[in-house]
Amino acid sequence: MRTLRKVFGLRRLRPGQEEVMQRVLAGLSTLAVMPTGAGKSLCYQLPAVLSDRMTLVISPLIALMKDQCDTLNALGVPAVRLHSGVDVAALEEAEQAVASGTARVVFTTPERAGEPSFRELLSSVGPARLGLMVVDEAHCIAQWGHDFRPAFAELGALRQALGVPVLALTATAASPVQREICRALQIPAAGVLCTGVYRANLDYRVELVDEEATRLRRIQALVHDSEGPGIVYASTVRSAKQLHAMLAEADEDVALYHGQMGAAERTRSQDAFMQGQVRVMVATPAFGMGIDKSDIRFVVHAQLPSSLDAYYQESGRAGRDGETATCTLMFLRADRAVQRFFLVGRYPSKNDVRALWQTLTQGPPDGWLTSALRDAVDAPLAKTRQVLNALRGLRLVRLGRDGRVTVDASHSVAEVVEQVAESYDQRKNQDRQRLDTMMDYAQSGGCRWQMLLAHFDQPLPESENGRCGHCDSCLRLQALADIQPEEPATFPADTAAQAPAPAERQPLAVGDWVEVKRHGSGEVIALAGEVVRIRFPAQRRPREFHADFVQPAAAPRVAA
Repeated sequence: MRTLRKVFGLRRLRPGQEEVMQRVLAGLSTLAVMPTGAGKSLCYQLPAVLSDRMTLVISPLIALMKDQCDTLNALGVPAVRLHSGVDVAALEEAEQAVASGTARVVFTTPERAGEPSFRELLSSVGPARLGLMVVDEAHCIAQWGHDFRPAFAELGALRQALGVPVLALTATAASPVQREICRALQIPAAGVLCTGVYRANLDYRVELVDEEATRLRRIQALVHDSEGPGIVYASTVRSAKQLHAMLAEADEDVALYHGQMGAAERTRSQDAFMQGQVRVMVATPAFGMGIDKSDIRFVVHAQLPSSLDAYYQESGRAGRDGETATCTLMFLRADRAVQRFFLVGRYPSKNDVRALWQTLTQGPPDGWLTSALRDAVDAPLAKTRQVLNALRGLRLVRLGRDGRVTVDASHSVAEVVEQVAESYDQRKNQDRQRLDTMMDYAQSGGCRWQMLLAHFDQPLPESENGRCGHCDSCLRLQALADIQPEEPATFPADTAAQAPAPAERQPLAVGDWVEVKRHGSGEVIALAGEVVRIRFPAQRRPREFHADFVQPAAAPRVAA
């Protein structure tokens, strides 16, 4: 606590920080799942000051690394950066600081950490002077490690080679992701610390819309009526451009950010938003990781995200200052088809794998330059890179710093194709399950926070009825709290769902039998405006759904 006050100018720790630090100081490998704004960085920075050994921090966020490095140096803690964004002179100076042991905290990227030259540099330091390996944004091991940044998947081998404890940090990790992180980094189950992902200042909402024109009108109205800075997320570049043009035409201060823009243009847009020169950022999911803007008051998702993990991460960029912020999902039934289309085309085919493997094994002994693969394989360059990454993950190829590929040609074409295809099949099933969970969230009439926390295997804190009390569903469900199941309830007009009810929807009554996709048939036990509470014979407790997703069904036959 003296070091906390003297070095960092802080008088107390936030919830969860001390428990994580105690494990780090005891040399125990740990996965810390902590909400945004909980102070994850301090969990290794303070132990680094208390230790006489070096701390290695591996992060995908170059801009954030610069901020953290500058901050530590300003506090008198020697810190350096080693990555592609550092100029040659600064890089040489940083390497000398590492080799001499004067650097206390070393920041680098997964790609640089995997290079032989970097491992040689760490070897010169010696295990006695390296105390901790930190993996920031550790969910990327699962999210990116099998896809376009396979260097994440190789961090486990680095951790084993270094022989030091590891601290993995993330704000977004459901149980399957936690298990994958722990398996990759060799963290015991007892080393997983979840300090909670619930943030009471975030008000979640879902608006059901009947057509695209309605969605656009509602987004424009939401942006106009909301105060403070905000982000509007779109699933595609085309949609982002459309939304940006619409809001600009409505005289909103708005910027655009997507992956097809040049790096300089993206930087200008990001800087304009961060510095308050524009109020609203319209972006694809390419924008946001590492964005430390505390006063974002609203986040709107124009389309259905691919998973609750992605939705929580993106919506969680709101309200980091602790003040109230709203997170709104606009949901059109056709959104599911769009996401399924993305899933179908997301992974390469067996022919893509076969063509690349044959190209690699028939190349010259020293491998092929990756730039030559564009013309050598009959597949889009992105798919070619994806197959190459999968082969790297299976340790069938190695990619050198100069971009040359070294191939383990002892495997047959059929064997390689089946290995890669099996890995893709597993991921396709996971993707479909995540999309189904996201659909359940959008269609549900239950507490939004309850569903989010259940996804992360956490209870809603300090809640008597298992509800947050401040999401759109809870505001509608308050009328259900004290009624008997056979007594229909109604809501005031101002709390009714904003989605128009389809004209063909039949009115429901308590006692009716209905059907909900993926849940089967059940009995209506209560009604409240657009919310229907249903008891399903095969489920232990009733569930709530928006009426738009409930269809009348025949009552089950009773045996004579």
